[in-house]
Amino acid sequence: MFTGITLQIISALIATLSAFVDGMHFAWTAPIVPVLRRPESPIKITPNDVTLLETIYLSGGVVGLPITIFLVNKIGRKKSILTASAINLIAWIIIGTADQVQYLYLARFLGGLEANVNYVSTPMYLAEIAEEKFRGVLSGSLYVMVTFGMLTIYSVAPFLPFYVPSVVAGVLLVTQLVTFGILPESPYYLMKQGQEEKAKAALLKLRGNLDKLETISSAVRQQQRERGRLRELFSVSNNRRAFTIVLYLTAAQHFSGITPILMNLHTILVDTDSTFFNYNMTAILFVAVMLITSIVTSFFLDKLGRKFLLIISSIVCGSCLLIMAVYFHLKTLGKVDSSAFGWIPLVAVMTYAAGFRSGIGLVPIVLASELFSMNVKALGMSLSDGMYVTFGFICIEIYQSIVHYCGYYVPFYIFTIVAFVTAVFAFFVIPETKGKSLEEIQILLKKRKPTHTNDKYENCDLVIA
Repeated sequence: MFTGITLQIISALIATLSAFVDGMHFAWTAPIVPVLRRPESPIKITPNDVTLLETIYLSGGVVGLPITIFLVNKIGRKKSILTASAINLIAWIIIGTADQVQYLYLARFLGGLEANVNYVSTPMYLAEIAEEKFRGVLSGSLYVMVTFGMLTIYSVAPFLPFYVPSVVAGVLLVTQLVTFGILPESPYYLMKQGQEEKAKAALLKLRGNLDKLETISSAVRQQQRERGRLRELFSVSNNRRAFTIVLYLTAAQHFSGITPILMNLHTILVDTDSTFFNYNMTAILFVAVMLITSIVTSFFLDKLGRKFLLIISSIVCGSCLLIMAVYFHLKTLGKVDSSAFGWIPLVAVMTYAAGFRSGIGLVPIVLASELFSMNVKALGMSLSDGMYVTFGFICIEIYQSIVHYCGYYVPFYIFTIVAFVTAVFAFFVIPETKGKSLEEIQILLKKRKPTHTNDKYENCDLVIA
């Protein structure tokens, strides 16, 4: 039987299989809408259907908010992940067998609902099973798998029959449903539920020893003294600071451009009028760059730190978005020759893909799983995820409206400003959490010096952070 870091990796891999499929859901409209618009399409759609297929997915996430809060607290992280996986499977079966657009609406709604559950329960599970020195890479694996899913849907949907993505998703989800149940539950959750013997057994499997048992037990007792109500999320200083940081980053992810770009990438590339690239292949390359960057960055999260990567990522993204904004602005004014300068948006988009996944697109989910204290973690992450969906909905609606009335350059200028502001926010507001236990992070957020530490430099860092 596997134990220690090997079991942590296996658990993370199987736990994030549904994240892979969520990535397929999230990016589904970009390659599928052109397919559905073909004369031979199995399902006929209108322009209004296109907008609804994007926004109804996000609406499902909002509806899933109270369900998520209930599940992760009442049945645990592991069973919540399995519940999301089952709903996900139903959604893909509906997509694969649909013959009317109304069935696609239902499937997209269910996909958004389960994604809310999954994007809360999976990061919590990963952060709570991982050792401090591996928490960054294991937590980052969530977005690696999401990006794998995006790459899959971009690579499969334009070229193979409509039902094939559903088959791919179904195989992965059934695999997760069959195998994940035998893996350990979070020892933090078990300790919180008063199941100390089960917590010991889970910790022994995951860590190979019980060295952290008393630390976990003490932390859970301490955090449970503050009741996990909505008021505590805002009245307790460390919770309030955590929520402020996560809330801003969830907004920044959307408004630095990634959601409109991913959901409309093929259309954006076509409207550059560039003759330098094939649009379908460029879209695949875009997500491939994101995937490679996600994998590489996840291994540096615990070396370079969350804060440094977030600052650099924001600056890179802001620069690329500014280039895209200027290109579309000049194109609107008729002052750019796309036959000569059409390579510029290609370079900018690819650099943006790498820049986004090296920080803004990876760090927030890691911080969300680290910053909230145990007693409000489910509530804080669920509310943050609900706001993530809400911001995504607002961003898509604003983007579509502005593009229709003003052109591409205006939203890209807005995305540019948000990206640069995020770099400033990260520098002045966000604490560095690399190498710290979940208990030490709470001390850091309270700006209180810990009583003991294994790192001779740790106290100094906690004081000045």
